[in-house]
Amino acid sequence: MILDRFGSRNALFAVKCFVAAMLAYYIALKIGLTRPYWAVTTSYIVAQPLAGAVLSKAVFRVAGTVLGAIAAVVLVPNLVNAPELLSLGLALWLGLCLYISLLDRTPRAYLFLLAGYTASIIGFPSVNAPDAIFTTAALRVQEITIGILCGSLVHGLVFPQTVTATLLARIDAILADAERWSRDSLAGASDAALDRDRRRLALDINDLHQLSIHLPFDTARLLPRVRTLRALQAELSMLLPLASAVDDRIVELKRGADAPRPEALALIEDVRLWLADPLPVAERGATADRLIARASALEPPPDATVIWRDALRLSLLARLAELIDAHRNARDLRDQMRSPSRAPVTPAVARLLARSARRPLHRDRGIALRAAAGTTATILLGCIFWIGTGWADGAGAVLIAGVCCALFGNSDDPAPAIMAFFYGTVIGLVLAAVYAFAILPRVTDFVTLAAVLAPPMLTGGMFLARPSTLLITLGALLGGLNTVGLNDRFGGSFDAFLNGGIAQLVGTLFAVVTVGLFQTIGADTSARRLIRAGWRELALRSDAPGRPDAAGWVARMLDRIGLLAPRLALQGEDPGKPLLDALTDLRVGVSIGELRQLRIDGSTTEAGLITPVLQGVGAHYRALRPDQPAPPQPDLLAGIDRAMRGFRTSTPGRHRSGILALTSLRRNLFPGAPAYQPEAGAAA
Repeated sequence: MILDRFGSRNALFAVKCFVAAMLAYYIALKIGLTRPYWAVTTSYIVAQPLAGAVLSKAVFRVAGTVLGAIAAVVLVPNLVNAPELLSLGLALWLGLCLYISLLDRTPRAYLFLLAGYTASIIGFPSVNAPDAIFTTAALRVQEITIGILCGSLVHGLVFPQTVTATLLARIDAILADAERWSRDSLAGASDAALDRDRRRLALDINDLHQLSIHLPFDTARLLPRVRTLRALQAELSMLLPLASAVDDRIVELKRGADAPRPEALALIEDVRLWLADPLPVAERGATADRLIARASALEPPPDATVIWRDALRLSLLARLAELIDAHRNARDLRDQMRSPSRAPVTPAVARLLARSARRPLHRDRGIALRAAAGTTATILLGCIFWIGTGWADGAGAVLIAGVCCALFGNSDDPAPAIMAFFYGTVIGLVLAAVYAFAILPRVTDFVTLAAVLAPPMLTGGMFLARPSTLLITLGALLGGLNTVGLNDRFGGSFDAFLNGGIAQLVGTLFAVVTVGLFQTIGADTSARRLIRAGWRELALRSDAPGRPDAAGWVARMLDRIGLLAPRLALQGEDPGKPLLDALTDLRVGVSIGELRQLRIDGSTTEAGLITPVLQGVGAHYRALRPDQPAPPQPDLLAGIDRAMRGFRTSTPGRHRSGILALTSLRRNLFPGAPAYQPEAGAAA
């Protein structure tokens, strides 16, 4: 911890970046590549503190580079005599690749992104020499691959920081936080701070998902299975709706004259003690089973749940039992991830792994299409200026503009990020000018070259490891290394340096202008789109005829909450209310799924009770507008109460399931409504 405080990890990362860059440069020189600086810059681009992350990024980058080179080889020779069509082809290719990468929303998206702008990097400079396109593409692929392999070798094998160690530490912290939040909720300590902390679980689950992409590439001796992590994510995802439901029922019952009964209060206290003391696997499971059995024994009989207070007690005890089970499962899966054997640590783990599936994410095709169209327009407008003016270095400006649009196209407002990259490029060009014309002409061997490059490159590596300075540093490294003259032989042409530097700066500034015209939507608009996407899916789920996908719904909503939180924070307002509403929508979706399953498995009479409720929920969410949110219609409340009365004639098991789903739906959509009246015609 003391070493971390003084930046030892950043220093080690900087040293590894420099060693990888010099190794890549040395190998590229030895085998006679013409532009070895591509190997040097690539080694910095793929640099990541986590060994598994750099290896996975390397695999994706190699695949994307090869795919982009193939696209350039196909497009340039066939369209070189029609510059307009060639520009259109390269622009459309980059736009298509960007569109796919934005929809993918995992580190794997880097493959498609690289395929897009590698074609531009190879294709545009080859317009004047189309007959050499295959040779140019092969050289670029070799240079970039050398940089990737050297970066992967050094970061992956020299004092590696494994994804597994980081992942297991994050899981331990997340579980400890989740258990603490559940204990505080059960103690009645719910407040604004607790709500904010508990909603942070959505961000934590998203972080686990991003780390899981790199897990198969990690260098740890014992790798946890991605399937186990997926099952753990599913259990963690259920903690939010369950804990908030239990919290709501406790608060609502305490408002009345008859709070939770002494037996229920004793059970709640025992659950809090169980959550505070993580027991060994066998004892933990046995204790959880006893607590769940006590909750089941305290549930009111089916004929009593026609009284609203008893319906609330049933909901409290049932959701409490589910919360206990989810916490127990999460702990078991955590132990499974640390187990050196693939044999399930408990029978429950085997069942959880059998039903685990890929975690679906929110995808906004409209935003992706807009970013792709904006990038395509940037390329085309740049090509018009380049071809129209006959600027010899215009191709460099065009490809830099396209690369900037592609790299930052997933941002609501890419301009600030591109401007930071621009400022870094200016710094890099200034340093490159000093080195290219004052220092490098005096260098006569590789060792001396490495020594004189060490100060700026080591400093850059230190700042590259810090998120706050990442963009400026990346701009400085790319701008400096690409123009300083790290070729197969020294060339001190000031004209070439000046024209290349101007092309980089013009291309970057041009990207700032075009993203403002085509790609900027703002955090407020993006947040509204996320909220509307959840409402649209709720409306569709209410009307869908098939079996519900509860796990998929929870995963997508938690992903949306994770995307929503930083956007609301950028607006300078407290994100608590919109995020609380999103959690309410999450619980409504779970209740809808339960009702749909009851309708599928039940009788025609039960279907007649459930269908109007689902239709009312769908109509409510279909009519909602972010700027004018309207409360649900009273007819929907009457329909819910009517369905609750109708389930009295169902079998005990189905009566219980129906009351649970309808009680949850009523509490989430009508939290301020008066108590449900059991007699027909007396509904609120």
